[in-house]
Amino acid sequence: MLIIIGSLIVFASTLGGFMIAGGNPVVLLHVSEFVVILGVALGVLIIASPGHIMKEIIHKVMGALKGGGASKSDYEDILKLLYEIFMVGRRNGLIALEEHVMSPNDSAIFQRYPNFTADHERMQFLINGLKPIIDGKIKPDQLEELMFGELEARGEEKDHPVHLLQLVGDSLPGIGIVAAVLGIINTMSAIADGPEVVGERVAAALTGTLLGIFVAYGFVNPLANRVKLNNGSEMQVLNCILAAVAAFAKGLAPLTAVEIARRTLDSSVQPDGDELEETLKSLPSPK
Repeated sequence: MLIIIGSLIVFASTLGGFMIAGGNPVVLLHVSEFVVILGVALGVLIIASPGHIMKEIIHKVMGALKGGGASKSDYEDILKLLYEIFMVGRRNGLIALEEHVMSPNDSAIFQRYPNFTADHERMQFLINGLKPIIDGKIKPDQLEELMFGELEARGEEKDHPVHLLQLVGDSLPGIGIVAAVLGIINTMSAIADGPEVVGERVAAALTGTLLGIFVAYGFVNPLANRVKLNNGSEMQVLNCILAAVAAFAKGLAPLTAVEIARRTLDSSVQPDGDELEETLKSLPSPK
């Protein structure tokens, strides 16, 4: 929602300032310039992007428009889920985690947190972290390294759409110049038609330059930055899970492991420590 509001402000400010200065918005409506700039920008994106990343760009942009990022209540659910899982392992033995980890859709614990289970990436990352604990085939320090490696790979993958959006944003001013040059060429061929025609075509050419810069710095680059921030929020969720699972694997108490994870969070989404502890202690005992 904020992206839409910001975009409206950018558009209204630019057009409003132009009109206050005595400009007529109609002179900015040159379809040929829109076709050149937006068409070339789309072509650049298609050339630079594999098919699966194109889909991811659409997904990320839609997520940015919706807001994206985990809320404070989401983190509370994540920390409660981790605590319940760890308590099962502490009281009933690590082998007791197997039924929850191997069949999370049938797990009574996971079913209590539908928002978490609906996110495939978060679920998969947690499951991948818990499986080695059950197997007992690697040491706690090795588990942390293993999960950190997966975290880095996911982070790099998430940055691909950002880089491509930034590529398009950085290319748009140059594309605007291309559109302007085409407009000047068109103008030079119409000099014999008189100053009125020449003036109209020069205005169209300058509109191409304006459009390229306006779309780049008013929309595409800010959108790329929002997607990057949303990626950071998603990575923070995974890092929170990593911190908790790694701490539990090292033998720390469930409450301590969850507290370590809580402290990795930004202050804007970090649950209060005392309130969270009271909430965790009031959860039903694992069976």
